[in-house]
Amino acid sequence: MRLSALKNKLISDKTLVSIALVTALSACSSTGDKLVDNVANSDMANVDASQQLTSSDYSKKSGGVAPIRQHGLIMQYADLHFTVLPDTKSLVVKSKLKLTSAKPTTAVSVDLDRVFQIDRVMVNGSVLPVSNYSNPNGELQLDLLSEVSGEFEVQIDYQGKPREAIRAPWDGGFDWKKTKSGEHWIATAVQGEGCDLFWPCIDQPYGEVQNMDIKITVPDNLVAASNGVLMNVSCNNGQKTFHWQTSSLHNTYAIALNIGPYDVLESTYKSVFGNDIPVSFYHLKENTEKSKVLFEEIPPMLDFFETVIGPYPFGNEKMGVAETPHLGMEHQTINAYGNNYRKDEFGYDWLLHHEFAHEWFGNQLTNNNWDHMWLHEGFGSYMQPLYTQYLHGDMAYKAHLFKQRIGLINKFPIVSNKPLAVEEVYNRKVGPGNDIYAKGSLILHSLRELIGDEAFFDATRQLVYGTTKPIPGNFAPRFSDTNEFISIVNNITGKNLQWFFDVYIYQAKLPELTMDRTEQSLTLRWEIENNRPFPIPLDVSINGKVRTLILDEPKTIEVGRKDVVIVDPLSKVLRHQENIERYKAYLKAQREMKMAEFNKEIKKAEK
Repeated sequence: MRLSALKNKLISDKTLVSIALVTALSACSSTGDKLVDNVANSDMANVDASQQLTSSDYSKKSGGVAPIRQHGLIMQYADLHFTVLPDTKSLVVKSKLKLTSAKPTTAVSVDLDRVFQIDRVMVNGSVLPVSNYSNPNGELQLDLLSEVSGEFEVQIDYQGKPREAIRAPWDGGFDWKKTKSGEHWIATAVQGEGCDLFWPCIDQPYGEVQNMDIKITVPDNLVAASNGVLMNVSCNNGQKTFHWQTSSLHNTYAIALNIGPYDVLESTYKSVFGNDIPVSFYHLKENTEKSKVLFEEIPPMLDFFETVIGPYPFGNEKMGVAETPHLGMEHQTINAYGNNYRKDEFGYDWLLHHEFAHEWFGNQLTNNNWDHMWLHEGFGSYMQPLYTQYLHGDMAYKAHLFKQRIGLINKFPIVSNKPLAVEEVYNRKVGPGNDIYAKGSLILHSLRELIGDEAFFDATRQLVYGTTKPIPGNFAPRFSDTNEFISIVNNITGKNLQWFFDVYIYQAKLPELTMDRTEQSLTLRWEIENNRPFPIPLDVSINGKVRTLILDEPKTIEVGRKDVVIVDPLSKVLRHQENIERYKAYLKAQREMKMAEFNKEIKKAEK
């Protein structure tokens, strides 16, 4: 069934949710956690920023080769209590971690930025001497007093000024801003640099924690939104503590603090699968009317994802959004949103939709090595053209794909099949960069055209849920990679399509179609990097009549001078196109010319 038909079916079946403005966050329960003990005695307000260590290169990367002390180490549970001091841009934190070691050891570590002062470390309830731990480079190394095997507990109390993001979310850390009315507005965004910028974690894709308690103490004029379910709000001495709890594996970089003078819109979404899902949008009070309009976009988006892909993965927690001072990030169950309530030409807020897509592609499904980040970003980016097709049909779908097509780089393969840090993937100077978004999306379009909708969406569901028939309760968050996806596609189609992925994923250069036309004939051949086979069906329209060729070798067809010939008339096959390359060169020249003019003006002003 094509997406337009799916949409028509849903419109007749779906239940619209109501919008209610909730003010309960302004009140506090009579019982609650005490403030972090050492806040009153903390000297953070008096610390000179020039005396602080800066984040090491180790802390500013996420993933890659794990340190030896973390081999066989799993974090099962984390209890994190953050006291956020906005006026000094600092934190006081108590953390309690339940870890499991696969082998007996006395040498373990967790990742935590060295900018923090460690106040105390305890292992299984006993204080660890200062001489038995060190953190010179962002890997907090613990030499235990006795051997551990299996489960053990580590408590780390620390304080300091976390790394401040220069340009969140592209540069990771805390985003300390203020609203138009002058109130503190704070958010975290750490995808590139990783979770260790503000909490002790295993900064690897597989470092996801099964359950977490996240407590955030802030001045009582602010609200703190985070992952999972809000358990309670308590008051103490002009402060509020918001206690959030997660109940499933959460992506490490998706653990987030969002703090501001928020109001919240709440409703219950009646799932396509019959379950009720809480929906929450934490927005600035000054944007109440705009937020109501955006909030109305959420149920149709949920209808789309649940019908086309499968159940919302975290319905037992919430579908949450928090307005942030930065553009956005896929923070699990509390997506960051900062797109200023803009709709694109297709009639919806693309950023909200893209970050929401990551609940499936990134949070439910997580790559087991950042090298396979295209499984997050490529699928996440393909969901926007799919949604435009769902809303408006094929013209909008193709138009959206063409916008993506213009930006391809094609300098590095999408996947290199080696352990990589996040920045090695996103940095276009050393890795695929933005190609994991747009090229990933266009590769998925070509794959869908090659194998058909039924096989494509079955393969996608198998990748995301581990089953082609997901229903709430029969799946859990999972890890995967490109190799497994290829196996899934091969199993579902009954064909060996390794050649498709070898050309598109494992090498950079796009297939180039050579077309030699005379007055009597047209000869077509593929030029493929490394001369790899590429037996993809290629449609050729001659005067409106379409024939399909497999160019396993050059093929010549008879055409006259007056014949109208269109190769790949429905744009099924991603390939090198000279007209696009010329246009990209033109855009580059325009940018360089404007930069040169700007530099001239700067030099003139300096004189």
